[in-house]
Amino acid sequence: MGEAEVKSSLVRAVAISAATTSKFLSLSPSFQHCALTYWIRKNIKKKECYFYEKGAREGFCQCGYPKTHHVDKAIKPPEDLTGESWNRHIHICEEHTDAFGDISFGGLGQKTGKYVRVSADASPEVLYQLLTEQWKLTPPNLLISVTGGAKNFYLRAHLKSMFHRGLIKVAQTTGAWILTGGTHAGVMKHVGQAVRDYALSSSSTQGNEIVAIGMATWGTVHNRKVLVHPEGCFPADYSLDVQGQGRLSCLDNNHSHFLLVDDGTHGRYGVEIELRSRLEKLISQQPLGNRDNGVTIPVVCVVLDGGPGTLNTIFNAMLNGTPCVILEGSGRIADVIAQVTGLPVTRVTIALIHQLMKKFFGSEYDTFSDLRIIEWTKKIQDIIRMPHLLTVFRISEDKHEDVDVAILQALLKASKNSESLGRESWERQLELAVAWNRVDIAETEIFTEESQWKSSDLQQAMFSALVGHKHEFVRLLLENGVSLKQFFQDESTLCELYNQLPGCFFLRKLAKRLQKVQKLYARGHAVTPQGTNISMTHVSDEVRHLLGSFTRPIYPPATTRYHVNMSLEDTSVSVTKGQEDPHAPDREGMGDAFRDPGRDLFLWAVLQNKKELAEIAWQQCRDCMSAALAASKILKKLAQEESDGDEAEEMTALANDYERHAIGVFSECHSCDEERAQKLLVRVSPSWGRTTCLRLSLEADDKNFVAHSGVQALLTQIWCGELSVDNPVWRVLICMLFFPLIYTGFLAFRRDELIHREAERSEEIITMETVTGSSIRRKSDILKPLRSSHLEPLSSWSKLTGLYGSPQVKFYWSIVSYFAFLFLFAVVLMIDFQDTPSWTEVLLYIWLVSLVCEEVRQLFRDPDGFGFRKKARLYINDLWNILDVLSIVLFIIGLTCRLITELFYAGKVILCIDFIVFCLRLMAIFTISRTLGPKIIIVRRMMMDMFFFMFLLSIWVVAYGVAKQGILIHNENRLDWIVRGAVYEPYLIIFGNVPTNIDNTVFDMTTCSMNGTDPLKPKCPVLNENQMPAFPEWLTIIMLCIYLLFANILLLNLLIAIFNFTFQEVQDNTDRIWKFQRYELIKEYHSRPTAPPPLIILSHLYLFIIHVVLRRPPLKFKEFKNELPQTEEEELLSWEALMKDNYLLSTRQEQSQSMERRILDTAQKVTTITELLEQDEDAGSAAVMKRLARLEEQVTQSAKALQWIMDSLKSQGHPANEPPLLTSAVTSESESRETRGKASERDKARFHVNARAFHYPDSKVTRFPVPEEKVPWEVSFTSYMPLFYASEDSGDQVDGAETEDLDNYRNPGGRTGVRGRGALSKLGPNLNIDLVLTRWRDSERSALEFLAVWDESQAVWALPGGPVQSDELLPVTLQEIMGKQLYKKIHAKVVDGTKVFEGYVDDCRNTDNAWVETTVLNIHLDRLGLMVDINHMVASSHGSAEAVHWQEVSSKTLLRSHQSDALRRVAVLHNRKF
Repeated sequence: MGEAEVKSSLVRAVAISAATTSKFLSLSPSFQHCALTYWIRKNIKKKECYFYEKGAREGFCQCGYPKTHHVDKAIKPPEDLTGESWNRHIHICEEHTDAFGDISFGGLGQKTGKYVRVSADASPEVLYQLLTEQWKLTPPNLLISVTGGAKNFYLRAHLKSMFHRGLIKVAQTTGAWILTGGTHAGVMKHVGQAVRDYALSSSSTQGNEIVAIGMATWGTVHNRKVLVHPEGCFPADYSLDVQGQGRLSCLDNNHSHFLLVDDGTHGRYGVEIELRSRLEKLISQQPLGNRDNGVTIPVVCVVLDGGPGTLNTIFNAMLNGTPCVILEGSGRIADVIAQVTGLPVTRVTIALIHQLMKKFFGSEYDTFSDLRIIEWTKKIQDIIRMPHLLTVFRISEDKHEDVDVAILQALLKASKNSESLGRESWERQLELAVAWNRVDIAETEIFTEESQWKSSDLQQAMFSALVGHKHEFVRLLLENGVSLKQFFQDESTLCELYNQLPGCFFLRKLAKRLQKVQKLYARGHAVTPQGTNISMTHVSDEVRHLLGSFTRPIYPPATTRYHVNMSLEDTSVSVTKGQEDPHAPDREGMGDAFRDPGRDLFLWAVLQNKKELAEIAWQQCRDCMSAALAASKILKKLAQEESDGDEAEEMTALANDYERHAIGVFSECHSCDEERAQKLLVRVSPSWGRTTCLRLSLEADDKNFVAHSGVQALLTQIWCGELSVDNPVWRVLICMLFFPLIYTGFLAFRRDELIHREAERSEEIITMETVTGSSIRRKSDILKPLRSSHLEPLSSWSKLTGLYGSPQVKFYWSIVSYFAFLFLFAVVLMIDFQDTPSWTEVLLYIWLVSLVCEEVRQLFRDPDGFGFRKKARLYINDLWNILDVLSIVLFIIGLTCRLITELFYAGKVILCIDFIVFCLRLMAIFTISRTLGPKIIIVRRMMMDMFFFMFLLSIWVVAYGVAKQGILIHNENRLDWIVRGAVYEPYLIIFGNVPTNIDNTVFDMTTCSMNGTDPLKPKCPVLNENQMPAFPEWLTIIMLCIYLLFANILLLNLLIAIFNFTFQEVQDNTDRIWKFQRYELIKEYHSRPTAPPPLIILSHLYLFIIHVVLRRPPLKFKEFKNELPQTEEEELLSWEALMKDNYLLSTRQEQSQSMERRILDTAQKVTTITELLEQDEDAGSAAVMKRLARLEEQVTQSAKALQWIMDSLKSQGHPANEPPLLTSAVTSESESRETRGKASERDKARFHVNARAFHYPDSKVTRFPVPEEKVPWEVSFTSYMPLFYASEDSGDQVDGAETEDLDNYRNPGGRTGVRGRGALSKLGPNLNIDLVLTRWRDSERSALEFLAVWDESQAVWALPGGPVQSDELLPVTLQEIMGKQLYKKIHAKVVDGTKVFEGYVDDCRNTDNAWVETTVLNIHLDRLGLMVDINHMVASSHGSAEAVHWQEVSSKTLLRSHQSDALRRVAVLHNRKF
């Protein structure tokens, strides 16, 4: 198998993602246009009329288009079409679309969108593919379908503002698509204005644009000719012409995408409705987010204004389960529905709807017929029967802060009352809230007191929030009980998070590394490793590369056949098979004891450079200080390798933030307990590669952290060793020369100070206990004396070794030794440099050998585990080490030349130069000085500035020198004099050495040689016939003046200015830099042997024998790396976590007290007060208008009542008409919304509902609308004209069919809207029997269960049963499910069953003359006999179409409505809670 065939799919996917998202590899616009054109012409169609038939208007076809719009074949149809009438289903055909591309509206902002002309019969799948794949729209988390008035209507200013703000907010925060009609009128215009306001008020980039999709009818679009081009328009210039549009409509210039639906006709509105409905349904079936968790994209319908067509849209949407939000106050049908929402259905009468229609529709009401009012009344009643799908936004109510909250709450309410009951419903709501990224909705609607969440219930939402980088939700979920330990209990969860990484820099690095691994593996193996997912081993290796090879892998190595060794550089990747990394810890050692889930989450966030997520995760880390320093190191390493400058800056800024976090936590620790704080610096961190905080800060170049006083105190303590840090230097120097003084107390030791401090502490505690009479010692106070009780005064030998083993004393002896070496070197060079080396010279050579041995020891000693390559790189990067190597190399070269007779003097010269280098190396002794150390740093920076300045100066020097030399001297061929004249002399001029050969007045012929024959004199200038210099004196003098002006005045002053700037810039940081560099010197002398050179060679010999010959491991010093016991480790980390909390608390307090926060809070309060005042003003005026309207209505009704009284009196006892009600038909505002929303159970169950559904099941029959008040037969309903329907007649529908049989049967439940027997088998009652077979789940009777059969047609569980004849005890259909034998056994037990219910059932198949009556029988089974056979049947039915299963008797079980009621009765029968 070839290498290309077995490439990892992960690597390919990441490579493609990197290529497509890269700024440099993006495809050209022309190529994208060509690809889009090809795809659209292949998949998208339009419709054209191919048969011209003269219409009502002259020169126009029946399709509405003029004759000239048709092709010749349509105008001159073939002979077989002669005499045929025009039919849009036959004569309109599909063709390739010719209108697509970009549409530019011009004007302010140059708004540009995308458009396409599509057939009305287009597949919604193709349209969705066009939107997401070709137009590159991100799949939505919510679809907002805005509908309502298609004509312009008035919206009150406050409602308009709230609608605009709320619609844009919900679209922006949730990533929603807004779907409208797309024209510049009515509700579509309001949506466009909302999008425009958002675009003008925000500096939104392309990624934050609002997606507003307009679906308009192509045949009604004004000025559509500019959109037509066979190859697409990129762009098409479209202008709004509202004045000249006539009956047509202009496209709205604020929508971003247009789907122009074409059915081949012109001027016919509403063509897009069916395709829009199908597209909405398809989108609602798409999975939400990246994971297929069963949650689909939610759809919500927002209604403003609207007429009868809008009512049909609302009704059909709610029948499909789509929640609707009605904006009260927007007008017409929206206000009608808003007025009756919350009323009992029985109070929503035809008369009430008449009054409301007249009130809100005005003059349009006169065009409505009574039959249409009846139909609308029935639809409005059905709408308010679904309160979980209906939400009315009222400005006067405070429960909705804005329209966006109302929209999202409507979706959550629909989800809460959907078929998925119980915990699944809550989890679906949470998934929706996470997808929308609306923490406010989750806090108020989901995480309430009644919802009790477990950590396991929130893990799916936590994963979605992490993948979507929704940090606010991550914080909310953590606050509400998510346990990171449980969340990351399975390593696959963390692996899945890494596999879901976006196209970030870390993922590209990982993919590149894996490609190298596969290539290297393929060279030595026939088959490459098959891996499609990222494993934690890959992550661990890459993180180890970022942290440094001195760390251990943070995740245990996987048991795979290949492993990536990341200890080398990027260009060096090795693959090992069948062996583990020697630096990798065991799996047991990396078990749960060191597993920190907070660390895992924090690392995952940091690698993506996600600041907010990383901040939340850092707060969950146990080892927070190490985590912050590790993050600083990782981010700075990524920033160095990142080519994108902006992202690199973000990484560097985030790295600095975590350095500040580390400093803040350490400051809290140091101020509380210095000893514990110092332990935190040098303790081994198992979670971060078994390194230390101090090492991480040094590797991350965190100078501010290292410069902290607590870190410097630790370094000073290490520098002094066993000696006290308070000892004056002069005392140490005296004791170095006369050590017996240490036994007299002349020099203080740290051990003595600790003992004295603990003794004073104990005495103080005892004194306090004696005075107070109570024990005040805490556990920690008791433990400290116990821990220090074993500390005893140092012995005499220990004091001696403590003195001379101190790094401070080693350093002083080294200085003395180095001065002695330089003195000996000077004596040899100036006094005793003989042909045969003297004893002093031999001693010098031995001294140098000891220095060489020490440098070799420093190079190869690697206590941190860096590896030789990095150790060598660190060694060379140090300036003082470079001087050491240079001095040693020069000494070796000089010594070699000195031993050769011919090169004796040259060897001495080289040794003299080498002496200069050794003297420069002497400056290193000042680095430990707090005063002179920073000054050396300034000198080094100035030397760098001067080095670059010399390039600028050399331009002027060479330019003047060459010009002067060429003018004065003719054909000089001596190289030394050429360099002297062109470079050396111009350089001396800068320092005041003015030349004499450029001026005739001071020229002396004796100072030069005519032909250049004298090697000690320069060649004379060119002479004239008078034997005088011929050069133009005026030119040379002017050149000198200009040269002096620029070189002496300009450039030298520039150099001074540069030095001054460098000094000012570095001065503030020199102390910090010095403290950072001080560490290396301290560490060097801490590990250095005690004896100074040349005696140190004896120590080197000892170390060679011990470590090389005897192979003993080197000693580990706890001063820089201390591994604590597990108990002490846990105690220290707990204390660190407490200090971290204190730091975070103080940080929040500082932020809350900052000036910026106060300004923001004040601005927010002012905005809130302004909105409340506007809302109160608008609500107050609206309330006054409503009160006046009610008063006017009451006066009118009073007049009618008086008129009725007068008429009754005049009739002298004749019966009169029923007086009108004196109370308003519209419920007054004083009646509370809660009272209106509470309909009694009697009202809910008064009449059948399913039997009056508009659409009769499994047919195209539409019932006659029967409002609630007209259901009883006793109520007169003169306009009632139901259709006749019988399924066996296959479409026989006769209005008002009358037969003798029908008159004999009348539905006891009332009118249904259909006559005949419908889909039932006979007229009159159709008997059904449902069996409730129950059992106890176990012997303890923990739950009551019943046998349920899966109903595939309705996708619900059902009770086993079916239709029966009057003489049958069981339905025959039961035999098909249970088999003959089991059927007979159940048949025998029917007589023992308990009748639970018997009577009329509200079935959707019921008609006026045929209905369903059901008998429900409960047969309880014991654990033997029949139940054994049923259990066997249940087990064998799994996977079949007719699955049978035991279900718990509970309200959460999904059943048909009447069967759920029967199940409730069974629960009561067995004393069980339903």
